[in-house]
Amino acid sequence: MLRLELRPEPSRLMMFASPMLAALAMLLTGSILFSFLGQDPLQGFYVYFIKPATTLYGIGELLLKATPLTLCGVGLALGFRANVWNIGADGQLTMGAIAGGCVALYFQDVDSAWILPLMILAGALGGMAWAAIPALLRTRFNTSEILVSLMLVYVAYLYLSYLVHGPLRDPDGFNFPQSKMFADAALLPILVEGLRTNAAFLVALLLTVGAWFFSTRTFAGYRMQVSGMAPAAAVYAGFSEQRNVWLAFMISGAMAGMAGVGEVAGPIGQLQPSVSPGYGFAAIIVAYVGRLHPVGVLLAALLMSLLYIGGESAQMEMQLPSAITGLFQGMLLFYLLAADLFIHYRFKPAHSSATRATPVSRGEIAS
Repeated sequence: MLRLELRPEPSRLMMFASPMLAALAMLLTGSILFSFLGQDPLQGFYVYFIKPATTLYGIGELLLKATPLTLCGVGLALGFRANVWNIGADGQLTMGAIAGGCVALYFQDVDSAWILPLMILAGALGGMAWAAIPALLRTRFNTSEILVSLMLVYVAYLYLSYLVHGPLRDPDGFNFPQSKMFADAALLPILVEGLRTNAAFLVALLLTVGAWFFSTRTFAGYRMQVSGMAPAAAVYAGFSEQRNVWLAFMISGAMAGMAGVGEVAGPIGQLQPSVSPGYGFAAIIVAYVGRLHPVGVLLAALLMSLLYIGGESAQMEMQLPSAITGLFQGMLLFYLLAADLFIHYRFKPAHSSATRATPVSRGEIAS
């Protein structure tokens, strides 16, 4: 029999190498999967993982989808480092999109340079307001922030659906559930002509650098890191757990809200019943693949973006189901968690705790 034994010290080399090993295992398993689906594994590998990045337009789409994943992933990573489990980034993204979209629709006829900054600010506040609900319930009533933040995602979805079917529906939109198209002043500028990559990508890069500076060069970031690595030491040092919970939720909520504005003011250009294909949930995988480090999260977001685009390409060229994208994402997370298990634990033979009784003489008892 074998049992798991905690290693004295995890390997730092394997901590950084395990995401690459998990990605490699995902690729090998994907090749086998393509064979079971009756597809050429080499063609499937090329269509899914290589072809999307062989053209300038494909690279632009890669950066476009990596933007919300980076924003959400970096915000979640800061909270996860402090053992604050915000699972509702997709709901905060949706509420940020609603807040920013309402600003764009209210100033529909105004052509001014301050509309976009106001939309970004409104989106950040909208995401923070939605994240404040699980933060308040956690700090006031000790409820599970995992369940509360997750359930609020679906409330945000339903609220957006109500708005685009009712108060914000375009009267000239032939009864489709969507708002009016945003004015040009409410749309993010394109970085390269002919591509859809917009200024939100630059915002994501700046906030990634800011998150790195916050987590490594500020006392608040140090306090959150200590609270995650050694909760007892943090309590002994007088670090406030409630302050960490609020700070983690406000940062992640603001960044997810800005990601929502980047979607509706970017490739979508209006409010629709759905503004996210699940970026907030995929960002959880992105945060862990990136080892909860802002730069690692950025690289992991590019990989996850490739999975999204590769899945769309495989659907069109190989007639594979849309669930193939979620399958690859799940495999990546599964292999990463398996790698983490063996980084922190190792198999050891399980010895029986029962020992054979040794006879004792009466003389020994008497003595």
